[in-house]
Amino acid sequence: MKKYIVLSVLFVLPLVVYLFFASGVNHFAKLPIVTNTVVDVAEFSDEQFKDKITILGFLGTDVSQKKGNALNLNQKIYKRFHGFEDFQFLMVQPQGTEEECQQLVDELSRSTKVDTTGWKFVFLDPVQIQLVFDRLNTPLSLDETLGSPYVFIIDKGVALRARDDNDNIGYDARSVADIHNNMVDDVKVILAEYRLALKKYNADRKI
Repeated sequence: MKKYIVLSVLFVLPLVVYLFFASGVNHFAKLPIVTNTVVDVAEFSDEQFKDKITILGFLGTDVSQKKGNALNLNQKIYKRFHGFEDFQFLMVQPQGTEEECQQLVDELSRSTKVDTTGWKFVFLDPVQIQLVFDRLNTPLSLDETLGSPYVFIIDKGVALRARDDNDNIGYDARSVADIHNNMVDDVKVILAEYRLALKKYNADRKI
């Protein structure tokens, strides 16, 4: 009998400890801050990054070319998380694309039958768009239409957040696998981070 107990301790206990710590990393690790140099779009528009959890994107002048990307994001990310307070999608767009963007939002609303008021747009000149993108300080670049297939997570403190092993910093909206396997988890982490912070704040107020 003792032999079986010893064997159980030797083989089962390390497994339990591993699962405990693996679970702990999943649930309590924070999404790293990549850069604090982000320019808040509030400098150029009525929208803002501050106090919001933002999925930032750049569709460029040819909005229809990025429609598939927007549909992927709408289905996998927006539909799942749009009910969370202070969560928004914000696309930084060239002036003159207002009508195309409205048509896109209408199509997104029809495709998922969810409230798309969390999809927001700011319309800027090329210099302002380039400034916002450059200050993300990523190895990526905008294409000739001032667009990018990549989207980014900006936190309430106006900092760019991403996992350490993400070479491009952003998430490739062309890739359902990247969105599903990486971005969904990272959005969960940052939302959980703010929920925990809010619970702690409320608990401290009651003391």
